[in-house]
Amino acid sequence: MIPNSLPRAFLLPVAIFSLAYLPMSSIAAPPIHAAKQVIEHWTPERRAQAIPRDLLIDEKGAGYLRLPDGRLQPYGKPLDPISMGKPSGQEDTEAPVVTLLTPATNATVGGSVLFSAQVTDNVSVKSVSFTINYPNGIQSQSFTPTYQGNDTWSANLQGFSDGLWSWQVVAKDSGPKGGNSITTAPSAFTVDTSGGDTGGGTGGDTGGTTDVITNAGWADGGIVKAAAGRIYFEMPTNKRMNRWAGYVCSGTVAAESATGRSVIITAAHCLFDDANKAFARNVLFIPDQDATSGSRTDIDCSNDLYGCWVPSFGVVDQEWTTRTFPDNVAWDYAFYVVPDAGAFSNSSNNNGVIVESGSYPLDQTVTPMAISFALPFVASEPGTVASEAYTHGLGYSYSDDPNFMYCAEDMTAESAVNWWLSKCDLSGGSSGGPWVQPMDAATGDGPIISVNSWGYTTSPGMAGPVLSGTSASCLFDTATIAAFPVLPADGAAGVKVNYADCP
Repeated sequence: MIPNSLPRAFLLPVAIFSLAYLPMSSIAAPPIHAAKQVIEHWTPERRAQAIPRDLLIDEKGAGYLRLPDGRLQPYGKPLDPISMGKPSGQEDTEAPVVTLLTPATNATVGGSVLFSAQVTDNVSVKSVSFTINYPNGIQSQSFTPTYQGNDTWSANLQGFSDGLWSWQVVAKDSGPKGGNSITTAPSAFTVDTSGGDTGGGTGGDTGGTTDVITNAGWADGGIVKAAAGRIYFEMPTNKRMNRWAGYVCSGTVAAESATGRSVIITAAHCLFDDANKAFARNVLFIPDQDATSGSRTDIDCSNDLYGCWVPSFGVVDQEWTTRTFPDNVAWDYAFYVVPDAGAFSNSSNNNGVIVESGSYPLDQTVTPMAISFALPFVASEPGTVASEAYTHGLGYSYSDDPNFMYCAEDMTAESAVNWWLSKCDLSGGSSGGPWVQPMDAATGDGPIISVNSWGYTTSPGMAGPVLSGTSASCLFDTATIAAFPVLPADGAAGVKVNYADCP
């Protein structure tokens, strides 16, 4: 049960406030801001040393940080293996528990469907299968799903015809005498292919060309070019947090109705260091860096079209913070919050930093982009084009500094928790940049349905976290109402949201 009144966020010694989803009655007090110190921190030397926070996974499930020269630095820990053997020293008499079925009962889907379920057991899961029951009530067919980590199994199936179908999960553990098993009750779903080969969402203009674009400069301008920007920040390089390094990512100003603040959507790994357990510090956002009158990123706010902005705090899912990459890829979405007052500068670092004390709302300086938490369109095959699933992934390139880059193709599902652009080859620095579906070519605008998250070490492609049906909307709501903290000089502060506390 969710309590009617949750405790207010409180300030810890390291300026991390956390614990609960804040009630809508929270009053956002004016922040005591550290913008001047943050902007002064980013000297040309520190800017030059910052590297992309570019996360990859190998074929064994191990995580890496890709360095600018292409070398892979181990990061995080491998995915938890599935124990397929017999339990050791423990009598297993209970069957596995099956939850979080997708599609849910009575859902309407298209001709291609991502089936997923979470299967847990008090010792170990031995096998899982999905049974699909045809509309005729007689025929059925079983499929073996793929284990995705986090106790989640999924299978992307296609070729469904219109009608009322159902599906079941069969799971068995490693208990004695062949194991304990469970077969869930049939979960009905309706197939309607009239809306295209999709899992939901709304169609629209696919945005200019419908070719597969692997990595190209964004030349269409529009709202996305102004709303998206480069993020500079620091994270610790050890658990003692006595050494910090600079990184770059991307983020996008999001549309919201809150007053006194603006919200930037990005990746969680650009906001919270899950390896050393710390919020980013010295965070600086530069919208439309592509339009700089300088030759490269130079942290001279006066030559950037919209200047520089300093967020006050970030909002991240608690699951991202307690787990370690790549075991937490399902929660790789987060939000930075920028106050209207005292966060903006359009001055040069070389001539003395001036942070404007008046009210300069970021979301009135650039046009923000809407975030869609509805289920987007999903294609059945990777690399295809010209359907409602045609999706743009955009972000700032490190190797092509200061250019704003993009990839585009029909989006598929990599797992139950990640969407996938199979040909996308955006370079480091693009993490946290927006996925837009559909993109309106005339305005350069559309709903954000995910963000650039991670790739594989051995092949191209970009994963993006699923926002629909997750804690993402709760994090976004928290970002619009959470009270501003009193900040330390480096601006390191944030909120950890427990999804169980969300309304």
